[in-house]
Amino acid sequence: MHVSPLVWWLTLSITTVLLLVDVVVIGRRPHEPSRREVSIALACFIGLAVLFGVGVFVFSGNRYGTEFFAGWLTEYSLSVDNLFIFLVIMSKFGVPRAYQQTALLIGIVIALVMRGVFIAVGAAAIDNFSWVFYLFGLFLVYTAIKLAREGAEDEDEYEESALVKWVERHLPATSSWHATRMLLRVDDRLVITPMFIVVLALGTTDLLFALDSIPAIYGLTSEPYLVMTANIFALMGLRQLYFLIGGLLERLVYLSYGLSVLLGFIGVKLILHALHGNELPFVNGGEHVDWAPDIPTWFSLVVIVGTLSITTVASLVASRRLDPAARDEATGPRGH
Repeated sequence: MHVSPLVWWLTLSITTVLLLVDVVVIGRRPHEPSRREVSIALACFIGLAVLFGVGVFVFSGNRYGTEFFAGWLTEYSLSVDNLFIFLVIMSKFGVPRAYQQTALLIGIVIALVMRGVFIAVGAAAIDNFSWVFYLFGLFLVYTAIKLAREGAEDEDEYEESALVKWVERHLPATSSWHATRMLLRVDDRLVITPMFIVVLALGTTDLLFALDSIPAIYGLTSEPYLVMTANIFALMGLRQLYFLIGGLLERLVYLSYGLSVLLGFIGVKLILHALHGNELPFVNGGEHVDWAPDIPTWFSLVVIVGTLSITTVASLVASRRLDPAARDEATGPRGH
């Protein structure tokens, strides 16, 4: 897939404009968004992603169009899992509802920048070292096993990173909220506010999630342009998704298992791909492993859509059976 520098710059420029408009609008009027507001915005972002994918189909062919949709759906599903931790962070730091979307937006902008660096590093590693697919694959399989165990133990805990702890201990800070301001001058001394800590926590947390998502999407496409755009579209709708399905997240009880299956599948796909193009001297004498199948992207897309659909339906059915209030709400009071 050939992407000219002009297309790269146009894509990044349009993305930057969209983010700047979002920042300016929210910065002027911090508030808790209504369901209608976030629904319209989320529909627009999803629509843009679908139109972009159709454009890739039209101008670059079925292969790259399928790779984009597979990558976008995977990144989006992993982003939904991120929202669990985001909810915990907001609760832990007691962020007022009116300021939460500002914190989310700034954190997402930081995450986009950091993921851009990860994508560039990943692309350079793949171009120069074909064996990096072994590392990506093994890491995803390990992550899948770990995620499945965490799901079984039902643990949704957040532990502050070393950087956040260091900032809290060493930088002068105020414990009171001053709207969405992150820095404040008190008695001619510059101090940080709770908003600064929250944004830092969100940014560093998403950086850790990128360690899973970037190798995962490189298992579906090796095109840096598609990797970047899939991440952009997934993250741009994350803020709206946070407010739209915040209550629904608690009902996705099997999401960890579904994501575990996806990461494990992509990890195995990466390992098979690495074997197919093997150059390591201690594996098959440095020769390609011809019997190793190369899983096509269309099959990966089927697995992704199927796994997410089954996980969502099973989660909603299970949570509804375990939630008498939800069941009563659906059936109405007895006797009517």
